[in-house]
Amino acid sequence: QAPDSFPPLRNEAAVQVLRGRMKGIQGHCNSCYMDAALFSLFSCTSVLDSMLFKPFPLCDRNVQSILRDEIVNPLRKTGFVQARSVMHLREQLTDKGQCSSFTTAEKDPEEFLNLIMQQILGIEPLLKLQSGGRKEQDCYCYQIFMDKQEDLVVPDVQQLVEHSFLSSNLKLVEIPSCFIIQMPRFGKEYKMFSKIIPSLELDITDLLLDSPRECCVCGDVATLECS
Repeated sequence: QAPDSFPPLRNEAAVQVLRGRMKGIQGHCNSCYMDAALFSLFSCTSVLDSMLFKPFPLCDRNVQSILRDEIVNPLRKTGFVQARSVMHLREQLTDKGQCSSFTTAEKDPEEFLNLIMQQILGIEPLLKLQSGGRKEQDCYCYQIFMDKQEDLVVPDVQQLVEHSFLSSNLKLVEIPSCFIIQMPRFGKEYKMFSKIIPSLELDITDLLLDSPRECCVCGDVATLECS
């Protein structure tokens, strides 16, 4: 355990601490979905550090301390988290949630995020989406759904998000404080893309609802949008 607080790893420090053998979060008993999610959310960014410290209205302080002291701080301090620490968290999620298989079965990352953010920590939804003028929908993360695109062989995240929003007729109602995106995946037998290039910055200008944008013909403020 690392009870002291450690900032997220950046630049050269991230390379030195996280690269090499016995680095990252140790997998055990179908924990890969949770290991990858926790690593992505906390290793190199502080945008969700409120989950570790803030006493939310519904916050379970035991789960919060396990997450902070047994997983996030050791990851940032030494670059390694033992499988038993993640199992400790999974046991708590099994006790608090309605599902008894968090310690044994592989889950969808969205199911894990919804449970820990909404039911255990009581965090407000991070995203507000609207589809085709219908009622707003609140959620904690966005999973990319799209049909196979022949022209996208090795896409980047920017392309995938734009294609997914366009095909689903979705818009962001407001700029999110944190935009968690789940990549498309299709199990062991078939994967839509063998590789996806991370976009280090994400331009959401065209994804925002009623956002003023430039006309691509005359340069003035646009009044119409063609999909």
